[in-house]
Amino acid sequence: MKPQQNQSSVTEFILLGFSRNPKINWILFFFFLFLYLFTVLGNGLIVTLIRVDSRLHTLMYFFLSTLSVLDLSYATTTVPQMLVHLVNKNKTICYVGCVVQMYIFLTLGITETCIFAAMAYDRYVAICYPLYYGVQMSQTLCVLLAVSSALCGLICALVYTVFAMNLPYCGPNEINHFFCEIPAVLKLTCADTSLNDQVNFILGFILLLIPLSLILASYIHIFVSILRIRSTQGQMKAFSTCASHVTVVTMFCIPCMIMYMRPGSEAFPENDQKLALFYNVISAFLNPIIYSLRNKDVKRAFLKLIGMSEDIR
Repeated sequence: MKPQQNQSSVTEFILLGFSRNPKINWILFFFFLFLYLFTVLGNGLIVTLIRVDSRLHTLMYFFLSTLSVLDLSYATTTVPQMLVHLVNKNKTICYVGCVVQMYIFLTLGITETCIFAAMAYDRYVAICYPLYYGVQMSQTLCVLLAVSSALCGLICALVYTVFAMNLPYCGPNEINHFFCEIPAVLKLTCADTSLNDQVNFILGFILLLIPLSLILASYIHIFVSILRIRSTQGQMKAFSTCASHVTVVTMFCIPCMIMYMRPGSEAFPENDQKLALFYNVISAFLNPIIYSLRNKDVKRAFLKLIGMSEDIR
């Protein structure tokens, strides 16, 4: 057990990032700059298309636009700072800045997990009970689900952050990560983190396993209903609608489970950075591609926006 101290003496942290080799950092800078710009463009385009095309003013696309806003915000919380640190010798972040980044990052991530569950329920009602979809999935309910997801994110992220930053940090102050993420920050505390491990596991169970269980249950019913569809074309359309969501959920939630539902003693900085890149940067980058390439309505809206033919088969 690490010795307890009365209060934190650390006033700033140093984010070590990926490498101390300037050449490698410049390569990484341009690579992540491309990913971030495409993330901003892709998610921003999806939000714009859903807003300007009246045919996309449905509840399914309401959740999709919400997801795009979350992905854009999620990446913006960490990537711009990471880009600056890649090409700047000064890689510090103040204590308050670290706490704020941690809280915003967790809020957006938890909210996104809840939105995934809401999207699965939306698809469940649409495919299993299409005649009652308009009654069960009202606009009021969808807004309520989105607001509840945000409140859940705000409250649970506060619990995560308070438990992590209430510990004393007496030095060293070098975080082996590219942003202030809880598992990496807890490595620096001069106190026992067993309580934090328990809190992280319990919250991870509530915020990851429960939504994933609801998503899994929804898709079991969905696949059973799809198999009852006599038309092969109808089956393919239903499968295509669900495949994008399943892919995105898997890319985001599985790495998060590995990161937040294990004891801090089992954390390895190099692997943690790769996991964080996947659900923070890569996932936000791929989501617009996954949804736009598999969604004819989005492609039609894009062609209409740029003044091209809408004939997509």
